[in-house]
Amino acid sequence: MRGIEPTVNLSSTEKPKPSLSSLANQMTTLRLLLSFVLFYAISIRAWRASIVLFTVAAVTDWLDGYFARRLNQVSSFGRMYDPLIDKILVCGAFTYFLREPDAGIEPWMVTAMVAREFLVTGIRGFLEEQGISFGADLLGKLKMVLQCVALLYLFVMFDQEWLASGADWPRWVRDTTNGAMLVATIGSGLNYLRRALPHLF
Repeated sequence: MRGIEPTVNLSSTEKPKPSLSSLANQMTTLRLLLSFVLFYAISIRAWRASIVLFTVAAVTDWLDGYFARRLNQVSSFGRMYDPLIDKILVCGAFTYFLREPDAGIEPWMVTAMVAREFLVTGIRGFLEEQGISFGADLLGKLKMVLQCVALLYLFVMFDQEWLASGADWPRWVRDTTNGAMLVATIGSGLNYLRRALPHLF
């Protein structure tokens, strides 16, 4: 004869349900809205406004993680939503820079970035559905930092018209930051694939 299963009260330990109304996810949504405004600013070459918009967007990226931990709002939805918006912001900005020959951004570079993001997003979504936490690792965070540095440098370079001086150093710094972020992007993608392989077979 089966006994009666005990009732367990999870009210104090259960994780918050994923919700766009949480403060952490509101910060992420704000970053999404700022992304579209940033794309417009790039398209009209409003570099000073682009600097401000991108900086504010980067701050919201830090704030959503802070509030998620501080207010116990960490969820599988947030682990998907936050990096997805980061991808829209960064890949979209680099895509708009394809219209600027002096940005040093080639179509194959943006293709590699987008392919990496599709791969990681697909893997993360699949593993999260299996109940396996697959958040960003150190290399993934380094990738995001280098992408932000490369974009911010492009904004400042165009705003200050450093290329017009005829000096070589603005192009050298541009190519170095673009190259570093590309290596980190591809390298982090391969590392995510390595981490995921044991769970995929």
